[in-house]
Amino acid sequence: MGVMNLLPWGGPVARAATVLGMDANELWHMLIPIQIAGLVFNVVVAVLLGMLAVKQGAGAGAGEEVEIDQKAKEDELALRRPKLLIYNLVLTIALIAVLSTGIVTSYVAFLIALSLALAVNYPDLKLQDKLIKKHAPAALIISATLFSAGAMVGIFDGTGMLTEMATAIMSVIPSFMGQFIHIIFGVLALPLGLCVGTDAYFYGIMPLVMEVGETYGVASLSTALTMVIGKNLALMVSPLVPATYLAIGLTNTELKDHMKFSIPIYWLVSICMLVLGIIFTIIPL
Repeated sequence: MGVMNLLPWGGPVARAATVLGMDANELWHMLIPIQIAGLVFNVVVAVLLGMLAVKQGAGAGAGEEVEIDQKAKEDELALRRPKLLIYNLVLTIALIAVLSTGIVTSYVAFLIALSLALAVNYPDLKLQDKLIKKHAPAALIISATLFSAGAMVGIFDGTGMLTEMATAIMSVIPSFMGQFIHIIFGVLALPLGLCVGTDAYFYGIMPLVMEVGETYGVASLSTALTMVIGKNLALMVSPLVPATYLAIGLTNTELKDHMKFSIPIYWLVSICMLVLGIIFTIIPL
């Protein structure tokens, strides 16, 4: 999910483009080779973890018999629309095309696409209302988490703690390494992304690092590219991101266990993507 969020309508890329004063699509085009490499790394990691799980005995047992609620199964089948597969596929492709071109803002595009999907797939207004209410609790939980995370980030930002934290980190960097500050913060991007929210990261820390980098001759674009990569990989392990709580809730996993297991892997993948960005000359040294 973190790698796939490297898209022009993704929050981090859009925020970084705003800070740079450039079009999000243009920034994304530079990131495409790194994004493809990240997808390959994710597949490799998934295969290795799958092999490890099998070696540890996953799937070796007879398994447990699970009772299936016949009525629930029938209700689920009734909601499927196999005859509208082509329509839904075309609508999805059209939505992605509109989002990529930036003709309209992302929330307008999603709103129109959702309306078209509901109107054609479920023309019955009562059924539409039922489906919306079914998924509303998850949306409300995410909204509440966002408000809580926003309050925490606001305290960090409003009290000046955020600036002091970034200044303290930069103060330990020797002057002779100033020309590599974008690489340094590219490596530190994932742990930083775990500690602060997206807005605070892109609108608070990134401009500060860019300003310091400019004094050493490092282009702001190079700094933004390195800092976006690690931040995206931190998406599904950050305690400040609602999607993290949604994922661990669906898998009945404790946050501390998820972070302990996932952070080393994500960090390694982010560093590999950073190195490939340097090799592809997308990120200059």
